[in-house]
Amino acid sequence: MPRNLNAERDNPCLQEQELSFKCLSKYNYDKDKCEVYFANYNNCKEFWNKVRSDRRAKGIAPYLPPVEERADIKAEYFRSKPPQN
Repeated sequence: MPRNLNAERDNPCLQEQELSFKCLSKYNYDKDKCEVYFANYNNCKEFWNKVRSDRRAKGIAPYLPPVEERADIKAEYFRSKPPQN
């Protein structure tokens, strides 16, 4: 398995992480200019940690779903989440 696929399998927020690094590089490591990217990465990590925890509690293995199932899991979460006011 190529290195990037291994990284994606182990880190569901790889894209968000890479965008954060790219932003830092672009703005000479001025963190204030990349706050949106950091927030997006943190939201991603929080979401997948919750999925992992829920799956572990339900006895579903692997705890982190395979790459090919993640889009469906994410879509289902947003369909079932009530709108925030």
